[in-house]
Amino acid sequence: MAEIIRMPLLSDTMQTGTILRWHKKEGDTVKRGELLAEIESDKAAMEFESPASGILLKIIVPEGETAPVQSPIAIIGSKEEADKIDEILQEVTAQAEKKPPEEKVKESPKEEELPTTAELPGEERVKASPLAKKLAREHGIDLRLVKGTGPQGRIVKRDIEAYLKAKKEVPAVAVAEEEYEDVPVTSMRMTIARRLQESFQQAPHYYLTVDVNADRLVEFHQLLKSIYPDEKISINDVLMKLVAEALKLHPEVNARWQNSTIRRFKVVHLGFAVAIEEGLVVPVIKYADRKTIIQISREAKELIEKARNRKLTPEEMQGSTFTISNLGMFGIESFTAVINPPEAAILAVGKVRKVPVVDEQTGQLRAGLRLKLTMSCDHRVIDGAMGARFLQTLSGFIEEPALVLAGKP
Repeated sequence: MAEIIRMPLLSDTMQTGTILRWHKKEGDTVKRGELLAEIESDKAAMEFESPASGILLKIIVPEGETAPVQSPIAIIGSKEEADKIDEILQEVTAQAEKKPPEEKVKESPKEEELPTTAELPGEERVKASPLAKKLAREHGIDLRLVKGTGPQGRIVKRDIEAYLKAKKEVPAVAVAEEEYEDVPVTSMRMTIARRLQESFQQAPHYYLTVDVNADRLVEFHQLLKSIYPDEKISINDVLMKLVAEALKLHPEVNARWQNSTIRRFKVVHLGFAVAIEEGLVVPVIKYADRKTIIQISREAKELIEKARNRKLTPEEMQGSTFTISNLGMFGIESFTAVINPPEAAILAVGKVRKVPVVDEQTGQLRAGLRLKLTMSCDHRVIDGAMGARFLQTLSGFIEEPALVLAGKP
């Protein structure tokens, strides 16, 4: 029996997904577990393996199109069912129409069969295919100005193309206009915007900044590099381990708000922000407090590589209890970060900078290394004194990392 392949839930916050690439075409044989498509969720682009074996009878959502989670994106079945694909599509449509409005399939790219509408504020609903709506958004076209030639006056792709062609044929008016580019918002960027806006609105942020002596940190980092030349350990790797050690002593910071309770974690699942072309992802090093710097360094490099190649799995981006965001490699001295929900704090790390300092023993000026750390805190969970005590502990660890991590490199 033909199996309906649905948009998978690739993250705990995903609502829609975009098909970036189909690795199979209609008519190809597909085996269960074989790579079927590449899908962009709200957090990253991920590979999607086929949940069924058979022939790819129909691609419902083409490349570049977006569909809600659990809505049909393809049909896999037997060779005999290929001749019945129209009937199967009608059944899919009928099942969708029987669902409540919030569960109904909202988008499908087959322009001539599955009607959709675009609702405009204060106006009646305008019938348009998903692809037509997408093109209209990309080109800033008001659908009310487009004449539809599809069934029942529905606007389809060719109507948008005709409208654009007609606009090009109109003589240009000699008026100076600002040059700009409208970049379509990806599913990931849309979710990043939504979640961070919710975080900033719901969590009462406040900020604590310390300027730490980084002389010993840099010395310790250089020592590790000389002992383990093949590991390519970064200062951020050392900082992540020190943060994990400090969080073990301050579970009140390693926490989250749960309305009626505050959950304090006994283990540290450390998230670290990674910038990729599409936005920002936060892979997680699980049980960072129980791992060595070498283990953290290796795992961080593996996760960064996966992030840049769109290979991160949902499990590798979930469950963090605290997050570090480091912009020091970009020359940023200090900054504030928005809390990564549902955590209660995030640590923003600047660059190690050389500044004149007064030697405590001689009273003379000398060149010293300093590092600014700014922690954004959710005041519902972390009071000012709590956050200050954590930063005091972390500062001490950074100033004498070899003593803190003795026997744990």
